[in-house]
Amino acid sequence: MLARWVRLWFGFRDPVDRGTYFRHGAGLMALKYGIDALLIWRFAGRVWTPLNYLSPLLSTRTELLRGAPGWLIPLLVAIALPFLWIGVSMTMRRAADAGASPWIALLFFVPALNFVLMAVLSLLPSASTVEWPVEAPPAAVDDRLKSAMLGVAASLGISLITVAVGVYLRRNYSTGLFLGVPFTIGYICSYIYNYRVERPAGQSIVIALASVTIAAGALVLFALEGTVCTLMALPIALAIAFPGAVLGRIVARRGRHGLSVVTFPDLPAPTEALFRAGVAAPLRARIQGYGVGAVRYCDFTTGSFVEPITAWDENRLLAFDITEQAPPMTELSPYRAVHPPHLDGYFRATHGEFRLTPLPGGRTRLEGRTTYVVDMFPQAYWAVPARAIVTAIHSRVLHHIQTLAEELQ
Repeated sequence: MLARWVRLWFGFRDPVDRGTYFRHGAGLMALKYGIDALLIWRFAGRVWTPLNYLSPLLSTRTELLRGAPGWLIPLLVAIALPFLWIGVSMTMRRAADAGASPWIALLFFVPALNFVLMAVLSLLPSASTVEWPVEAPPAAVDDRLKSAMLGVAASLGISLITVAVGVYLRRNYSTGLFLGVPFTIGYICSYIYNYRVERPAGQSIVIALASVTIAAGALVLFALEGTVCTLMALPIALAIAFPGAVLGRIVARRGRHGLSVVTFPDLPAPTEALFRAGVAAPLRARIQGYGVGAVRYCDFTTGSFVEPITAWDENRLLAFDITEQAPPMTELSPYRAVHPPHLDGYFRATHGEFRLTPLPGGRTRLEGRTTYVVDMFPQAYWAVPARAIVTAIHSRVLHHIQTLAEELQ
């Protein structure tokens, strides 16, 4: 059970429904409070209450720790980091599971509002479709440099504006400023860096940490902060930016690969003579659930195919059985409706799969396979047009996915 919890808290593959979010969130909040209250009572001689978390001012909290050993505050910050990771990661996945944008997880850093966010996400039901991809091949060097520069520029703008408004206009060093700005810099920089084409995790993290360092230098350069204080805060800022960079990369992949083989939006109206003659043409794919056991629906011009998922390896393999299917075609006839017996079960698709194989140069090969049965005699003869029809269907779907992927580049 513990291993499953650790995977849920620190991993990215497991979706988070509202029940899981509430139970684990409440339990982890209680654990975090217990640890903080015990350490503060033992070494500072003060009583730490849950209401102290509602104060956005760091000065209010440090006042309660006056007289405590010098190592206590760094220790409390270090203890908070894994809880910060878990909170933002699970909030992002809960938002995605509910059909909302993972970006709203950034509200996790806003005092008081973060409790409202967690309460709302604990109530929202799961949406019908969720995708949370994992891997893809690296990209070209020139595009990496351009994306990195955009990420750094965005990070500089965020840090300079936020510090100027928060410190010099509102005149307070809030928790949201101290924790939220480094995390947001790492998140947005990594998101921009991976938005069009996925880059390696190591590069994404390095670019994000470099952005935080550059932002720190900009604060000194524009006389918003002094050198000593900035250097003192930099190690903590880098530590907080690290999970932001990782999660930004994950969300960028999710958005980019949303148009995947699992689901895809409406295809254009068929123009091929085969489909115009009445053969069933694919229109779209949708899914209910996530992972093995979810049910995929492939809508055709003659109806829907019901496809329970049997294998789900993110961005590598999707396999499914076909338990219900639409008629293979609508017969041409001078009469209004003709439904001969051979449309019912004499051609049966039983299994399908998509495979994605990384290729050199950041390319990907997409393969589609369908297993089917032809029960009309002579099978050798009818297998020829059946193969041609399945190939035409594959071609229509695969070219549509290719077009969608190229539009995102």
